[in-house]
Amino acid sequence: MVKKALLGQVSDSEIRLLRIFKVVVECGGLSAAELELNIGRSTVSRHLKDLETRLGLVLCRRGRAGFALTPDGQRVYDGAQRLLDAMDGFRNDVSEMHAELVGTLSIGLFDKTITNPQAHIDLAIRDFRGTAPSVALDFTVASLNEIESGVIDGRLHLGIVPDHRRSDSLDYLELFDETMYLYCGRQHPLFGRDHARLAWDQLQACDHAALAFHSPNMEATHRFSLRRQATASDQEAIALLILSGRYVGFLPDHYAEAFVRDGLIERVAHPECMYGVRFVAITRRSPEPSRPVRAFLDALAGAHHPG
Repeated sequence: MVKKALLGQVSDSEIRLLRIFKVVVECGGLSAAELELNIGRSTVSRHLKDLETRLGLVLCRRGRAGFALTPDGQRVYDGAQRLLDAMDGFRNDVSEMHAELVGTLSIGLFDKTITNPQAHIDLAIRDFRGTAPSVALDFTVASLNEIESGVIDGRLHLGIVPDHRRSDSLDYLELFDETMYLYCGRQHPLFGRDHARLAWDQLQACDHAALAFHSPNMEATHRFSLRRQATASDQEAIALLILSGRYVGFLPDHYAEAFVRDGLIERVAHPECMYGVRFVAITRRSPEPSRPVRAFLDALAGAHHPG
């Protein structure tokens, strides 16, 4: 007749017995566990017997032949390890929630976002600093591909980039939009012309300056069949190429505004030659973001989606 286990809900006493059992197994016997646990061998043996009684199982063979787990003992050890690891992880999580936010938060930022009236990253920084005054911020302005790879490999904790093709390795938080228009410089043949009457082949005959990496900019270049004759790693370089009068190129409307106001460039106002971009915050899906990263994401969400 098989004994029924007397173990019901797991109490603190059973947890203590499981911890003792785990130490005995990992030490390879009662003698070594005696030193590790700092209790006498007879007491260790009594605790093991108590656990076996509560479980209704024989967990190990112990005697002159040495210490050995039974098959039931191996299963109990494996289960105890999972249970105790989960409990320790839970305690660590709770402790972390009460601990002060410290360390350095590394953030990758796509260029030319500060002039976008829809971008409220400054408000997010202000809110985050109030929540985590002991966390140092380290911002890196880089290309979309550099920021994505930096977040995936852990060099960056978080990135703020244009949304394009998504990766299964990343999580995405939608933030704000911007509109990209085609511009030409004051010395360009299209400057001052009636752009609404331009035929597509006239636009496509112009030398075009574009970003050199996969992005919404590259997708638009292919979609409109523009002739890419110059490439750049950032939008400031695109603006420089447009200012030369030799190229047309896409710029965010908010960034181009100052150049337009000074009469240095103008929008090629073809009704179809423009595109929109959605900006997102990206974080690595696994492992889960740290508390500082989650706090900054909360600040970004509050700044861009209030209420």
